[in-house]
Amino acid sequence: MMQEVILVNKHDEEIGTMEKMNAHLLGMLHRAFSVLIFNSNGKLLLHRRALGKYHSEGLWTNTCCSHPSPGEDILEAAKRRLKEEMGIKTSLAPLFSFIYRAELNNLVEHELDHVLIGFTNDLPNANPEEVSDFKWMAMHDIEEDIERNPQDYTAWFKKIILEYKSAFNDILKP
Repeated sequence: MMQEVILVNKHDEEIGTMEKMNAHLLGMLHRAFSVLIFNSNGKLLLHRRALGKYHSEGLWTNTCCSHPSPGEDILEAAKRRLKEEMGIKTSLAPLFSFIYRAELNNLVEHELDHVLIGFTNDLPNANPEEVSDFKWMAMHDIEEDIERNPQDYTAWFKKIILEYKSAFNDILKP
């Protein structure tokens, strides 16, 4: 099934749509989202991308990530994908957004990524087509592991953790 992404400018204004693989081949800026789910102990649910994913296969990343479909609200798209990928249903709230560009083999991730946050103690029921493993980790442990093993993590997740960690300070205070 052909999936389209929403092309945007740097102000997140829609400028069109494009088939997802073409957007990644051409490095077109498009809308995306990253969901971060924390438990009551302040640990983040990470997942390892399934082998066979079109990029970043086998790498650790945030709880869920994807692209909204044309005409789909980001919050609703994120809730839908969180249920499809991790089997989790919880409320989400926007935290921040950022633009990044990363060359991955013959593809270019050039996304305006909306970061959303949610909380649950529910265990995931992960979709094996999307997820090969998952674990809960404390933020400081994630940061230390990314510093030691950057090759084990997705490009966008490293940016979220290393460059935007101050966005989590107020939320995760005991």
